[in-house]
Amino acid sequence: MASVTDTGSEVRAPDHAPSPPVKPGAAPRAASRRRVRGVPSPLTLRILAVNVLALLLLVGALLYLGRYQDRLVQAELDALETEARIFASALGEGAVQRAADEPEQGQESYELSPELGRQMIRRLALATETHTRLYGPDGRLLSDSRVLTGSPGKIEIQELPLPPAGDPASRAVNEFYARFIDVVPSRENLPLYREPPGHAAESAAPPPNVERALAGENSATVWRLASPVARSNLLLTVAVPVQRYKEVLGAVLLSRSGTVIDEAIRSVRTDILRVFAVALLVTVLLSLYLAGTIARPIRKLAQAADRLRTGHGRHTEIPDFTRRGDEIGELSGVLRDMTAALWARMDAIERFAADVAHEIKNPLTSLRSAVETVSRIQDPARRDKLMAIIADDVQRLDRLISDISNASRLDAELSRAALEPVDIGAMLRTLADIHRTTAEEDEEDSDGTDAPPSVVIEPPRGGSLTVKGLEGRLTQVFQNLIANALSFSPPGGQVRLAARRTPDGAVEVTVSDDGPGIPEGKEEAIFERFYTERPAGEKFGTHSGLGLSISKQIVEAHGGAIRADNRLGPGGETVGAIFTVRLPRL
Repeated sequence: MASVTDTGSEVRAPDHAPSPPVKPGAAPRAASRRRVRGVPSPLTLRILAVNVLALLLLVGALLYLGRYQDRLVQAELDALETEARIFASALGEGAVQRAADEPEQGQESYELSPELGRQMIRRLALATETHTRLYGPDGRLLSDSRVLTGSPGKIEIQELPLPPAGDPASRAVNEFYARFIDVVPSRENLPLYREPPGHAAESAAPPPNVERALAGENSATVWRLASPVARSNLLLTVAVPVQRYKEVLGAVLLSRSGTVIDEAIRSVRTDILRVFAVALLVTVLLSLYLAGTIARPIRKLAQAADRLRTGHGRHTEIPDFTRRGDEIGELSGVLRDMTAALWARMDAIERFAADVAHEIKNPLTSLRSAVETVSRIQDPARRDKLMAIIADDVQRLDRLISDISNASRLDAELSRAALEPVDIGAMLRTLADIHRTTAEEDEEDSDGTDAPPSVVIEPPRGGSLTVKGLEGRLTQVFQNLIANALSFSPPGGQVRLAARRTPDGAVEVTVSDDGPGIPEGKEEAIFERFYTERPAGEKFGTHSGLGLSISKQIVEAHGGAIRADNRLGPGGETVGAIFTVRLPRL
């Protein structure tokens, strides 16, 4: 079936393919992509940013503590109001005296005694750290727990700022925290409280709380302090009327710093920050681990690919991460397969170039010998014979170059073209009809001595024979197989075409003939490029030896397979050859 052409010359391919030329500017761009050692990769930084940002948002929401502060303030106001009511009840019973001018006979009238009020206020406020003030019914300040009155005069007690504690770093942290709690949650919407100076306190207008208390209502207010010496910028005040038999005799005003509230919030925030520090450490470590399992393998794959691009030879190997069982492992496996396919393609190109050079050199050598000889021959008959040899060699070169050109374009066409449904049954019927028509025309032109072999198609079996592929290239495959079978079939022989759908859904096509069969052990070699073994008597050089090689390349590009076998008769003798093409289902 296919035959071999012997030549005395041989061209060997180089051991390694030369590296492709690098375009100007490509190397600098590749160098700019190389990461500096010791600098975290962008992917690592993104993983860290995403994980830490989510944690920061959560901690920021926890640190806000606005609702928690409101509950603490309300609890302090309730406690302060209870304390103020106790103070007002005690003052209403023990710090009153009969009024000097009673309005009517038989009615008792009472008023607050400033001296008794001072004494009781001092004793009541001594057990607490509450700033307590007593106001008369006219709003005049009668007593202040922070002002001591005696014979030498008045002594005013003022809260002094705390001495600076710790090193400058801790003081800076405390100052930042003080500003932070003033902003988160914001206290700017609270009314500003300004304490009147000590000498003007008695003549100053009473606070709004006291005015409402003198009207018989309990009043509570949260203030914002502007004093730089205060331990807290939060002040709570509660004013309660001092009554005797429902008669309002004055008002008691209790005020307390928000230090307890700030300390409670600070304590909760400190606990949150401790948990945050641990969570941040765990998050960073897990992020670095995650980045290491993702970014580091990808970096290794990129570096290996870059070394493969810029290096020479095959000493660079893509790392194997397929044992990971994840997407990185899949990427590693695909890159390794792609690299192996590229090297296989380069090897095929080298072999193809060597084979082409080997095959072209034969007719060129024949041409050179004939051209050198024809000028020295005087005999016209011998000169005409040499000229015929030259024409045959030129025709052989033309056929060989055309087949080589088709073979070299085949890979590019198969990789670019879109596959479409192809009906193999209809294709085989069309090829059989074309051969039948051509054979009838040739038979009319011949003398009828030798009947040409015929093409017979058997009915398809197993259902639809539609596959996905390139119709033109699949037609080329079966044309090559039919032409090859016809060239080896004896006069009057048959070339049988059969197609069926296999149980696994594939389409199997067989092309068999009645020729001499395939030489033993050459079932695979006949698909190699430029392998030729033609029937006896056939003119040399009419076939390039690329037909079966191109057919195999087309079938394998469609995901199929092709094989060649001998047909055996009842006695085990070879009665022909059979080619089987198997294509995957649609």
